Amino acid sequence: MSDFLAEYGAMLLQETAATLEMSLISTLFAYIIGIPVGVLVTITGEHSILPCRPVNVILGWIVNMGRSIPFIILLVALMPFTREVVGTAIGVKGMIVPLIVAATPFVARMIETSLMEVDDGLIEVAHATGSTTWQIIRKVLIPESIPSILMGVPITLITIVGYSAMAGVVGGGGLGDVALRYGYYRYQGGVMIATIIILIILVQIMQSLGSLIAKKSDKRTR
Repeated sequence: MSDFLAEYGAMLLQETAATLEMSLISTLFAYIIGIPVGVLVTITGEHSILPCRPVNVILGWIVNMGRSIPFIILLVALMPFTREVVGTAIGVKGMIVPLIVAATPFVARMIETSLMEVDDGLIEVAHATGSTTWQIIRKVLIPESIPSILMGVPITLITIVGYSAMAGVVGGGGLGDVALRYGYYRYQGGVMIATIIILIILVQIMQSLGSLIAKKSDKRTR
């Protein structure tokens, strides 16, 4: 074990940090973009607070299209665009753009689902008191759906960690790159097992923290 850690420990630590960097940054920007999109999809629905079928259909089509493309295909297809945006299509820096593009539609749908869970009675009360659409969004829809939204964050983060593992195919770095280079090409079974164990630990920590934070934010459990 000591020999293994001496030879591969620093590399595994570095690539774990790279995976976390890719995943956390991508998740952050996916939510920055995905929350407004999810809100728009929700409020422009047929029976929602601001019905607008053209906007709802167009946004829904864009979100569905983004979710239907396998990440590995999206990754390759976006290489020219990624290179234009960040100057490279490989490494941690080059993986963040496709990860954001892949995760944003996923986040938008999760936000829509969370907002749809809000009790219609609360929205009707807000309407009755003369609240504007923006006030309903800011004071009713978003606050009431916070626990559900927070429950979705670890799910999104774990999904992005899974996506990031595919980045190794194109030299994206991270634990996926380690598993591919050492576990597949060089038949280093020990490195592959270590990579799997690290990923399992990361996923468990993310899910546990996410569930704890969501539970703390749910006023119904206080």
